[in-house]
Amino acid sequence: MAGINACGYETPTPIQSKAIPEVLKGRDVMGLAQTGTGKTAAFALPIMQRLLENKFSGEGPIRVLVLAPTRELALQIHENFMELGVEAGIRSAAVFGGVGAMPQIQAARRASVIVACPGRLLDLMNQNVIKLDKIDTFVLDEADRMLDMGFLPDIRKIMSRLPKRRQNLLFSATMPDDIHDLADKILYRPATVQVANTAPAKTVEHVFYPVSQHLKNTLLFKVLEQTDYDSLLVFTRTKHKAKNLARRLAARGHKATFLQGNMSQNQRQRSLDGFRDGSFKVMVATDIAARGIDCDRITHVINLDVPDTAETYTHRIGRTGRAGRSGNAFSFVTRDDLRLMREIEKAVGYSIEHRTVENFDYDKPNAHPAPQRKGGGRKPAGERGPGRGRKPVGSRNTDESRRAGEERKMAEERRPGRSRKPAGSRNTDESRRAGEERKSGGKRKVSGGRKSGGGAGKYPEDRRDSRPQAKRKSGGSKGNQEDSPKRKSGRPSRRRRRPSRFSKV
Repeated sequence: MAGINACGYETPTPIQSKAIPEVLKGRDVMGLAQTGTGKTAAFALPIMQRLLENKFSGEGPIRVLVLAPTRELALQIHENFMELGVEAGIRSAAVFGGVGAMPQIQAARRASVIVACPGRLLDLMNQNVIKLDKIDTFVLDEADRMLDMGFLPDIRKIMSRLPKRRQNLLFSATMPDDIHDLADKILYRPATVQVANTAPAKTVEHVFYPVSQHLKNTLLFKVLEQTDYDSLLVFTRTKHKAKNLARRLAARGHKATFLQGNMSQNQRQRSLDGFRDGSFKVMVATDIAARGIDCDRITHVINLDVPDTAETYTHRIGRTGRAGRSGNAFSFVTRDDLRLMREIEKAVGYSIEHRTVENFDYDKPNAHPAPQRKGGGRKPAGERGPGRGRKPVGSRNTDESRRAGEERKMAEERRPGRSRKPAGSRNTDESRRAGEERKSGGKRKVSGGRKSGGGAGKYPEDRRDSRPQAKRKSGGSKGNQEDSPKRKSGRPSRRRRRPSRFSKV
């Protein structure tokens, strides 16, 4: 109870009320709930209760394994375990990349709970420095995000080294088909706990701000001037944009920081700690932070770039309006985002308000247009001329096209090809004469302007020896095969092989 009071838990959330009794029974559980509904405590509290009932010591071996997709989320879960188990003596260790491995190895040897990212954990397992042969409970948190980041092969390798008899818990904010397939493979007769499938919290107000792409930053500055916020989270699509926007906000007097994938772990931790304790009021982040930030003070979430799917939108908006608090979600949309806007409205369940800002010039032209590509591209249809050998559209089906049709008709009546007679002259006297000559062994008449004695003919008697005169043998000329009895039989001539000077005598 001391750990529960220290974390400030008073009333269980819906996911906690449904999941905790099933986990205490030892059943496999599949939990489906949106971000920020208390999923971590839904599995952390009953797991620690079972550890105490079974009288496991606080220091090793590892009994519980929790996999998380990002470092921030792994640290958040690890801190929750530490706060809840501080009085019970249950130790937890966090294992993730970006920092030295030796301190994590030493902490894991003295811990009963491991919270890890799949990549670093698999590396340490391959080095035989972490053993998971005593695992009783396996937790896969944010499973949908795991699959999006491509961790499924690593998860399967880790699971293949775990004991067969264990309790499996799977929690996810969304449940696509891939998650269903994974749950069917790892869960045995699970208890399904589903709370608010993919819909954002009802306490969050959603607003669309239509604007051109080149005016988004300017509109953001204007909105921040007119908005009273405590902590504000801005999402961008690229890491470069997040870094530059945070610097521009800081130059305008906002206490801003950024969070993106190119930062070291120490830089990430400083940004997160500063945002949580209020040193920074604005954080500009990519989607990597959508599930790694645990801050109850966030009052506004702004999507500078609309996410690609409605599920990602749910994860972003889940940072505000947590634990029943009110929140605001602003999205800057362009004409290219109409399809995504419809998907978001379908997920929310109602039509979202479109809002504009007064005294803002929405028709301002782009001062820095994108440079046009020189060469290598295809011109628009109106600027293209007729291609090679192609006439303009207006001149088609004219005299030239009729002339082409007449030429095709003439081609059908043209002379037959080489050594081929017209259909009407076949089986005539000339053809019969040619057949008699072939039977009598006479030379075939060569057509096409070739001389009868030049080049290699079709029959052996027409061939000539291409070797120099000095190398020719009497009777062996290819042109005179009548003197060679072996050639008359149709069998190829065989030369007697000269013995090598290295062969035995």
